[in-house]
Amino acid sequence: MTKSLNLPNTLALFRIALAPLMLWFLVDRDSTIFANFHSSWLDYFAGLIFVIASVTDFFDGYIARAWNQMTKLGGILDPLADKMLMLAGFLGLMVIDRASAWAVFLILSREFFITGLRVVAVAEGKSVASTMAGKVKTVVQMIAIGFLIMNWPFATELLWLAVVLTIYSGYEYTRDYFKI
Repeated sequence: MTKSLNLPNTLALFRIALAPLMLWFLVDRDSTIFANFHSSWLDYFAGLIFVIASVTDFFDGYIARAWNQMTKLGGILDPLADKMLMLAGFLGLMVIDRASAWAVFLILSREFFITGLRVVAVAEGKSVASTMAGKVKTVVQMIAIGFLIMNWPFATELLWLAVVLTIYSGYEYTRDYFKI
């Protein structure tokens, strides 16, 4: 095992692989492969995949810090895996008409903007550290996706709460970058 391909990075790669699998269960419901499954079972499979991926998100960060295994590769893989998982979740839910296109647009626009801002910051030798609002935003987004996948009550309200937190945390990142 190379220095960069440690356990946290392997977990991030696993999460990257789970994102399209979850998307498949969400959007390919008319496939002959799923012909004998009720749509609720596809929700359960997508939900299980999402929970497993979300748990690996926690553990790859925890292990990287606790075991001092933070690498440059991990600094790329972890946010990429997070974005792919959220993208798969929100787009899949939009396709099956459980998530507002406007909510998804606002969330993804913020994610692309902040990713670009971080690239510029790194090029300038600056660091735009994660804020508490950014961490809370991620947790609320994950809970909202889980509720939407399972079609549980208050899922839509959680999605819009995630939108508000997403926009606010984007403001915080922008403020910190520009020192507003």
